[in-house]
Amino acid sequence: MKEIVYIIDDDASVREGLGDLLRSVGLEVLTFASSQEFLDSKRPEVPGCIILDVRLPGRSGLEFQSMLTSLGIELPVIFISAHSDIPISVRAMKAGAIEFLTKPLREQELLDAAYAGIERDCARRQEVALIAELRSRYDSLTPREREIMNLVVAGSVNKQIAAHVGLSEVTVKVHRGHVMQKMQARSLVDLVRMADSLGLTTKPAWVR
Repeated sequence: MKEIVYIIDDDASVREGLGDLLRSVGLEVLTFASSQEFLDSKRPEVPGCIILDVRLPGRSGLEFQSMLTSLGIELPVIFISAHSDIPISVRAMKAGAIEFLTKPLREQELLDAAYAGIERDCARRQEVALIAELRSRYDSLTPREREIMNLVVAGSVNKQIAAHVGLSEVTVKVHRGHVMQKMQARSLVDLVRMADSLGLTTKPAWVR
């Protein structure tokens, strides 16, 4: 399924106009008259972004943006507003919005923002998938291999590791080779980057 742009605006003419514009360049569009309508909908797991009116009946756009974060819905948000409100736009951008556009909207500006939002969501999803794959590789290591990997990425050499874990340097070298193979790391630098992505410690266990 294609990328989806979600439009949330209580004005039917705005929803229709924006929907027609986005569909004209081949994007999938789903429209909602309220934030609750969006939350109640079943959304496909595909890249996308949200075009959100700042002033909505009931829950405001800014409140909804905060709710999305708390619910773990990480779709990029593009705010649209009939008013050029600098304090609100600053709050929106600080909270992670990628753009704040005022009506009447410039078509190319909106399209550029939508593409930027989709691109950001694609990158985020790729990062999530990569970390999940790295986690799966890390989980395949034995407890001893994990211990040695943590010491390796912390900068410890085989002799230090051997002394710390009570093994011979030859055995440490074998374990280290298994770690590199299972993690599919091409170099020590590669392994360190993987450890960083997984949030592993980069300090030897004996350093306080």
